[in-house]
Formats: sequence, C-alpha cells, structure tokens
Amino acid sequence: MSAARDTATKAGIGLGSAIAVAISWSLHQSIIWAAIHGFFGWFYVIYYALTRPGGIGG
Repeated sequence: MSAARDTATKAGIGLGSAIAVAISWSLHQSIIWAAIHGFFGWFYVIYYALTRPGGIGG
C-alpha cells in the first residue's frame, strides 16, 4: 500500500470515530458509550443514519 493511501485510510478511520463519538455524546452524554461507539466508528455512523427519520434517504 502506498504512503498516501495509508495516510488517507487512517484519516478516514479517524474521522469515522470522531463522528461516532460526537453523535454518541450528543445522544447519551456518557463517556463509556462514546468510547464504545468510537471503537465501531463508521459502522455506528451508518447505523445512526439508517435508523433515524430523515437519515440517508431524507
């Protein structure tokens, strides 16, 4: 894997975790849940978008 691709992959994973933590904190105000959701990253972000009214489909 090239260095640029490796950096982009790490940035994408980091961004997913940051978004997951922000969503989790806004809903639960719990460090434990934020850490758990941050671990799952993009999976939690996609789950959140699919299960909320007006999520991905509008």
